[in-house]
Amino acid sequence: MLTSFAGSRLFGQRYGTAAPWVLALHGWRRDHRDFDAVLASGGLDAVALDLPGFGGAPAPETAWGSPEYAQAVSAVLDEMEARVVVLGHSFGGRIAVHLAANHPDKVAGLVLSGVPLYRPPGARSRPLLRFRVARGLAARGLVSKARLETMRQRYGSEDYRAASGVMRDVLVRILAEDYADVLGGLRCPVELVWGDDDTAAPISVARKVETALPQAHLVVCAGAGHLTPLTVPGELRAAIGRLKP
Repeated sequence: MLTSFAGSRLFGQRYGTAAPWVLALHGWRRDHRDFDAVLASGGLDAVALDLPGFGGAPAPETAWGSPEYAQAVSAVLDEMEARVVVLGHSFGGRIAVHLAANHPDKVAGLVLSGVPLYRPPGARSRPLLRFRVARGLAARGLVSKARLETMRQRYGSEDYRAASGVMRDVLVRILAEDYADVLGGLRCPVELVWGDDDTAAPISVARKVETALPQAHLVVCAGAGHLTPLTVPGELRAAIGRLKP
């Protein structure tokens, strides 16, 4: 059963019976249930949120980026222990790094898993030329909205095709973000738990984060893919334990 937080603006699942000291943030198109095996099975006192736009949480009214998501999530910290460990998977990890950088007094440590904080080598950074041309023509009324949507469905990523309305705009904004500055502002210890078969955020991304953060510790999970909360919950639980305040 979902619980409301921060004056009913956020929703999530409570685990344990004492004041929570773990905050879990899920990936894109996922929800709090991804963390059941990590948090419930481990008997941890924790909160796993449904981020706005996913699960039981309504979408934001405007196209938020990671900073705006982090600002909204920060309200939950007031209902937790004074110092918390934040577990961020994929999209949730993008938010987690902003949360830790902005609230160093409240975030004791980060567990990041499958977080695309750097663009993998060879990844396409811009839409295909024909789509960019069509988008420009559509802005001038020379290509219909229906035709443009057909091209979006043809050339967009799976996540982009599945998104609609403001959440599509959120995705576009998130994918354009750069995290070099916010990573440079982190001071808390960071546990990186990565699948060596992660194709969404390859292990090369984790190694780059490890190099950028002297306080980072990388655990590589053999045979695991992107959905580590489901496939290696014990490794994530162990990483949380290593950071317990």
